[in-house]
Amino acid sequence: MRRFVTAAVLAAALPVASAQAWEPTKPIEIIVPFPPGGSSDQMARTIQGAIQKNNLVSQPIIIVNKPAAAGGEAMLDIQKSAGDPHKLITTSSGIYMTPLATKLPVSWKNFTPIAMMAQDAFLLWVNASQPYKNAKDFVEAAKKANPPLKTGGNGSKREDHLISVTMEQAAGIKITYIPYQGGGPSSVQLAGGHIDANMNNPAEEIANWRSGAVKPLCVFSDKPLAYNQKITADMSWADVPTCVSQGLDVNYQMLRGMFMPGKVTPEQQAFYVELFRKVTETADWKAYVERNALVPDFRSGQAFVDFLTTDEQKHKDLMGKAGFIGTN
Repeated sequence: MRRFVTAAVLAAALPVASAQAWEPTKPIEIIVPFPPGGSSDQMARTIQGAIQKNNLVSQPIIIVNKPAAAGGEAMLDIQKSAGDPHKLITTSSGIYMTPLATKLPVSWKNFTPIAMMAQDAFLLWVNASQPYKNAKDFVEAAKKANPPLKTGGNGSKREDHLISVTMEQAAGIKITYIPYQGGGPSSVQLAGGHIDANMNNPAEEIANWRSGAVKPLCVFSDKPLAYNQKITADMSWADVPTCVSQGLDVNYQMLRGMFMPGKVTPEQQAFYVELFRKVTETADWKAYVERNALVPDFRSGQAFVDFLTTDEQKHKDLMGKAGFIGTN
């Protein structure tokens, strides 16, 4: 375990010249632990396009989707590929949540951390026809509802479900959570009035917000999003208040990061750290981040390892309180 964390720290200290001492000699495979079309898949394909368009590497980039077992298949693939510097995985908070919920014998500590590319915010969304003006209105309605209000999201014991249960605990309310096969189906159900709310990220709801079918009540972040361009006639992402400021004490953001298998060399790791740093400087990546209202947050080396350590513990605590930790 310590050798991978140490490698991450050493790679961050390597000069650029050393980072260029090794280069890929065959196609680079980026594994996405989710189905095609989802937000993680979109990020991987944006990275693929930015690398190829800007000639950042000489080898082609291949995207491979392995969504089975809530991303567990992809994580086990990377674990079994120790020493292979031509294979990467892009992942979210599922890198902790899937092993914790399923007792899958794999951990991010078995991998080589490369970089956190950004963080993804989640918002409390409701159908636009509902009278709720803020999170307080929703909580008051949930307290009175019989049967309980229904929320939906991207699968059982995933980020959306965790936020829903954390909302129940923070506000003293009861909510019925309905798992779907992704944020897209959850968005469709909310727009159709079949559920009362969801906790989607910006990319999954922007189309229905722009069309007037749904509206955001608050964002589960410690500060509002930074994007001021209007999405509707009178609101931008920056105009959405935080849930905490609305009296709903829930704060959650999801990492979007890149990892290699374990047992790669510091030079190989440093090559990809520099590659993804360059990706974040491209116009393609910047446009993708703004379009999806991501929180820019590039971290590598010890800063990334520190984040992973703290974020994993946060998920253990939240999942423990929610009853999501798997048993043998």
